Amino acid sequence: MEKLNDIIFYSIEKSIKAYRQFAQKNISKAGIEITIDQWLVLKTIEEDNSISQKDIAHKTFKDVASITRIIELLVQKGYLSRNLKSEDRRRFDLTLTNEGNVIIEKMQPYIQINRSQALKNITNEEIMNLQSTLLKIISNIN
Repeated sequence: MEKLNDIIFYSIEKSIKAYRQFAQKNISKAGIEITIDQWLVLKTIEEDNSISQKDIAHKTFKDVASITRIIELLVQKGYLSRNLKSEDRRRFDLTLTNEGNVIIEKMQPYIQINRSQALKNITNEEIMNLQSTLLKIISNIN
């Protein structure tokens, strides 16, 4: 009988969940009041400030409703500003505020520490092999 721990996709999901819990705990312990998902949205907007909410959802693997809630929280926290687009009043321009840029900068050392801990004793070659394998899986199912 097949066991969950023998299924590669279960192990991948388990490692992602464990990393997110570990990273969130360390961020919270540092007194930074932002979630991993909120940070992902900020980073996505930082990379492309013309991105739509639908594309943010796609890029962060979230549904549009979740992204709408996260954006609302980020606006309330003062990390994002949201303005109606003049050419399409159903869409918004999302812009990082100064506070949004500060929180991204403040998070960076913790992100590096979290990644270093998670990847400790894993060689660059192993990381590259894993990345290659994951890209093959994605290609096989697309």
